[in-house]
Amino acid sequence: MTAKTRSHWKEYGTALCATLITATAGTCYGWPSPILNYLQSPQSHIPTTSDQGSWIVSIMILCSALTPIPSAYFADRFGRKTTLLLGAIPFILGWLLVIVAKSVAVLYVARMFSGLGYGIVYTVAPMYTGEIATNEVRGALSTLITLMNKVGILSQYCIGPFVTIRTLAAINLILPITFVITFIFLPESPYYYLKFERSERAERALRHLRSGDIRLELKNIEINVQEDMKNRGTWSDLITEATNRKALWISLGIFTIQQFCGSAAVVAYAQVIFEVTESHIEPYQETIYLGCVQVATCCLSVLLVDRVGRKPLLLLSALGVGLMNGVIGTYFYFYISNKASVASLHWLPITGILIYIVCYAVGLSTVPYVIIGEMFPTNVKLYASCVAHIYTGVSMFAVQKLFQVVKDAWGIYTVFWGFSVFSILGLVFMLAVLPETKGKSFACIQAQLKRDVARDNASKLMTVEY
Repeated sequence: MTAKTRSHWKEYGTALCATLITATAGTCYGWPSPILNYLQSPQSHIPTTSDQGSWIVSIMILCSALTPIPSAYFADRFGRKTTLLLGAIPFILGWLLVIVAKSVAVLYVARMFSGLGYGIVYTVAPMYTGEIATNEVRGALSTLITLMNKVGILSQYCIGPFVTIRTLAAINLILPITFVITFIFLPESPYYYLKFERSERAERALRHLRSGDIRLELKNIEINVQEDMKNRGTWSDLITEATNRKALWISLGIFTIQQFCGSAAVVAYAQVIFEVTESHIEPYQETIYLGCVQVATCCLSVLLVDRVGRKPLLLLSALGVGLMNGVIGTYFYFYISNKASVASLHWLPITGILIYIVCYAVGLSTVPYVIIGEMFPTNVKLYASCVAHIYTGVSMFAVQKLFQVVKDAWGIYTVFWGFSVFSILGLVFMLAVLPETKGKSFACIQAQLKRDVARDNASKLMTVEY
């Protein structure tokens, strides 16, 4: 163990305990993939139609859009730690309901609870890990949130096919309970304490998180908190300030591409997708391969984002997922209309989806959140993040719900062709409007946005005069 690793072990340990809750969110996200086939089978103890199945998948994400604003308020008022601990309760209730469920309606309610927890976790966990970390490990701890989520998804792919629905729920219940038992003993964010001028508690929390002298760091945190308190923004600043307005519509455009390229549907319906084709590999095995690739590649964009840049990664990602969606859709079209013509290409769906996952991971999976962090001033960043979470939740719900509807009405190939069209349109959008922020200071990014706004206004004025 190196000296550097030793000096940060407290931060890594705390973040690992904190991100057990994001692994819990991952289990909820990946749970439908191995379970849907059973629920819709004649052996199911809860008979489920394909339409009901799509609601079981998507209602969780829809409910996740309800909690970002309340959880941001709670985190500000009662603390990041307290809010994360409260966020475990909906997950626990959700899995308990799955264990006792005897009807689809109870599964709906269980998924609603999981959705409420999901929205809390993804609003507050990045805030907590960002505030307990030093600059040297902040990127690594941010990656841990995504990594633990993917591990949670993979656990469902690996365990789900071999156990009953109730056993899987009981196993999943272990994670949020373990999170509460371990996290309750860990410190609150020192930023939160200093915001309410509780210097002694902030110092005590920081000592739990650091090795060595903390006085200079504590003073710097205090200065940063005082600056933030002086320059407090409002929700209206997102719309009234021209640079914020431009940053918002660019950010929401990128999140639209992130969702409508189909990633949420591919992850949730992975086993259903693989069941469509005949392959030498069992569908559940293909799903496990998909989960392993997700885990392996989730850190890839973090390694590349500061070397290659944000815009090139997003463009490459959109191009890759667009091409793979087109290829997979075309394969399914010929498989359904003339199976013999693609008999030798049985390897194509799994290969195409694995390449899709890699392309998605290197850009669209994580870079949009980097863009949010870089394009907005500190005083409105939380508001922008809440808007992004709500918009993402609604968009993800639409993708997951419409996947089954469009698949049943017009065929699975139509779904993938639609994802391909959205990906390519997104590529054009980002090529036209997205600025590169790599290696630029916040002041430089804001100056660039102001120049863009001024140019847009001048262009509109010339058009009116003409």
